[in-house]
Amino acid sequence: MLRVLGEVSAELGPPKQRCLLAALAVDAGRVVPVDRLLDRVWGDAVPLRGRETLHSYVSRARQVIGSDVAIERRSGGYVLTGSVDLQRSRELGARARAAAPAEAARLFGEALALWHGEPLAGISGEWADQERDRLVLERLALVHDLADARLALGHGGRLVAELSAAAAERPWDERIAGQHLLALHQAGRTADALETYRRVRERLVEELGVEPGAALRNLHALLLAGTPQPAAAVPRHLPAAPTPFVGRAEELEALDAAVDASTGTVVISAMAGAGGIGKTWLALHWAHARAARFPDGQLFVDLLGFTPDTEPLDPAGVLRGFLDALGVDAAQVPAEAHARAALFRSLVADRRMLVLLDNAAAADQVVPLLPGTSTCTVLVTSRRVLPTLVARHGAHHLGLTTLAAEEARTLLAQRLGPACLAEEPEAAEDLLDWCRGFPLALGLLAGRVLTNPGLPLAELAKELRELGAEALDDDPAAGLTAVFAASEQALTAEQRRVFCLLGQAPGADIGLAAAANLTGLTTAGTARVLRELTTTSLVHQNSRGRYAMHDLVREHAAKTAAPDTRASRRVRDFYLHTARLAAQRFAPVQSTADLAPAAEGVWLADLPDATAAVTWLDEEFAVLRHLLHQAAADERHRTVWQIAWNLRTYVHRQGQYAEDLEMWQLAAAATLHLPDPKDRVRSHFRLGRAFVQLNRLDEASTALEQALAQAQEHNLGEQVLVHCELAAMWEGRGDEHKALSHAHQALTASRTTGGELLVAQSLNLVGWYATRTGDHDLARLHCEEALTLYRKHDYQAGVANTLDSLGHVDHQTGRHREAITRFHESIAVLRELGHHADIADVVEHLAPAHAALGEHEQAEAAWTEALTLYDRFGRTADATRLRTQLANHTRNNR
Repeated sequence: MLRVLGEVSAELGPPKQRCLLAALAVDAGRVVPVDRLLDRVWGDAVPLRGRETLHSYVSRARQVIGSDVAIERRSGGYVLTGSVDLQRSRELGARARAAAPAEAARLFGEALALWHGEPLAGISGEWADQERDRLVLERLALVHDLADARLALGHGGRLVAELSAAAAERPWDERIAGQHLLALHQAGRTADALETYRRVRERLVEELGVEPGAALRNLHALLLAGTPQPAAAVPRHLPAAPTPFVGRAEELEALDAAVDASTGTVVISAMAGAGGIGKTWLALHWAHARAARFPDGQLFVDLLGFTPDTEPLDPAGVLRGFLDALGVDAAQVPAEAHARAALFRSLVADRRMLVLLDNAAAADQVVPLLPGTSTCTVLVTSRRVLPTLVARHGAHHLGLTTLAAEEARTLLAQRLGPACLAEEPEAAEDLLDWCRGFPLALGLLAGRVLTNPGLPLAELAKELRELGAEALDDDPAAGLTAVFAASEQALTAEQRRVFCLLGQAPGADIGLAAAANLTGLTTAGTARVLRELTTTSLVHQNSRGRYAMHDLVREHAAKTAAPDTRASRRVRDFYLHTARLAAQRFAPVQSTADLAPAAEGVWLADLPDATAAVTWLDEEFAVLRHLLHQAAADERHRTVWQIAWNLRTYVHRQGQYAEDLEMWQLAAAATLHLPDPKDRVRSHFRLGRAFVQLNRLDEASTALEQALAQAQEHNLGEQVLVHCELAAMWEGRGDEHKALSHAHQALTASRTTGGELLVAQSLNLVGWYATRTGDHDLARLHCEEALTLYRKHDYQAGVANTLDSLGHVDHQTGRHREAITRFHESIAVLRELGHHADIADVVEHLAPAHAALGEHEQAEAAWTEALTLYDRFGRTADATRLRTQLANHTRNNR
């Protein structure tokens, strides 16, 4: 057993290494962040390479500690596991506080036997000094707890001398004074007890100017009446601590910090998820682990705020139970609720107690139960956010979310055993993915497996996919459905309607404008209801200001009411028509897909310019992608095509090439069911372009040749675009002469069937491949003509691309400074347009021009920026090529 409750053995290494072990041991079983360890070991004198030094100390410490403890690296820090005397003492103390007096006395004695002299002896430093003082107080609390247990057994006569000495040593400690009085009374010396009280009171009044606290005054009154209550009246109401307990390190730390701040009330309120998120689980774990902080007792009550078919507990009845626990005779309990509250506050004044109020329905159920002084700590759990407690009573709000993925895995492994998960790893991943870190779901799932040992995990995963949460509703009163239903029943009719509609909304989250179209309410009305739903913990507002629900809550909401087809049509039309408007703002010269008129009551997001359009598309792209897949699954082929065509420019210019390919694979399949051959040509052309961007050139060739054949068969102007992309495909294959041939074909076709913008695009393409094949005069002529046409139509994307081409021509003809100017002009336009993916190519072209002028630092900076952008957009082949090129340039120009 690692000992810290006394001299920390010098065998464990030099002082700093022993300090490191102590810093881990005082929080045994919990991850201690690296920064906190550095502070504990070195304070303000952290070495220059502090983290490396710490890792070295950890490695050495592992070699000298016993086999019954271990130091493990966890996310963000280290954790010491195994047997530690402090942890063992705390465990014994927690068990003692829930036990009958005789057993409690034995356990408290065992806990105290683990303490040997001064804690952390042999370790110096600011943290060690502060922790030592705190541990001394923790030991003192155990001594007092043992005295209470022995007094409850009537052993006061044996304790008089011990308590007399303690009272002399700590004359201001009213708890010791009370124990001394009770011991004297049990020894048959009640008169001495009354005289001792007189002296204690006189000292407090004369030297401190205060009267004794309520607890000591009440004991004095009982002594006068001849009926003193034994120390066993100290309540120990906490239910058993939950096991296993995993994670929640940040929340536990926040609770500790809140209590240390001594501002009164601490509130736990689940913000991301309803019942089952683990509020009571966390509160009980923390309360048991910190029981030593509350030597005067712990009160617990389930307020039944969300129990089906049950009214929340009346505070007056709860106060009656609290007063009973505090030893008040039934005849002395006031009838009026306010008088009971006043008596309760008097009894707990100046006492260090914990009051755990579980499942509160509302703030007005809690307020009468709050002590009047900050010596007591109150934990309140509720499915509702309770702002009244925060605003009026100084409460600390703590929102709970789901467990992190690794925490969920650890919890399930502890319940089922690691071998169970290892035997069916894919099924285990499916189960964890379905639970999404929701503690109640993980617990129910574990219970199902443990009570059905022959059930394969794969079969359970299949049931969950088919039946959803109902697959785990073995106990109808405690399953997910019942828990969510209880939260839902507390909603108003309007809140319930909106909650159910949110379950039918497309995508993982929803913005206010889309939600207003879904609900049919005004924006202000929708915002109000959504705010109300966030206070119920069924809905939460994420960091982007959007509203979301846990997947399991969403599933419940979707099943609660029949689908509202009109609402679904409204929100779908909102997305389709706003996406079309965004495309028009984002790329005004490009065509958009025609749409049927929007449903009645639909209004679009306000997108006055390209910047607003890009912002909206950034926020809503995930939802639009969901709608695309949903339409494909429902075989709504026209909708698939419409979404893809209206998103094409945005997706391409954002460099989302994988998403671009996915989108056009769906669209190409959909257009096979549409009558217009132009749609099929366009979809296969865009599919080919997506393959080119990902350097999948064989697949690109197949799609583009198919598109070209269809365009020629139907004499469609789209063959211009197909030739343009075939040129890019041949460039990717390294045959720039074939690329130039397709560019010339595009130009010929554009002069016959296309408008001036298509002509400009083809001219620029001819110019680009002409300079790549060495015909720079032809290149400059075509590019300058293209630039004139683009500027005539104020098509800035075309201007940027052509400036890039002209810059390349200038560089190839030795006009490097002019080339640099062209490239910078192109980059400036692209940045203004937000075409980040296209910037990478131009920045790469900029580098050789700088290198040709001997400006190697500028060249390396340009290549480095281009490489960063290629990596960002998943252009692996380009990134690999450029990484080699940059390394060669750096090596040759040092």
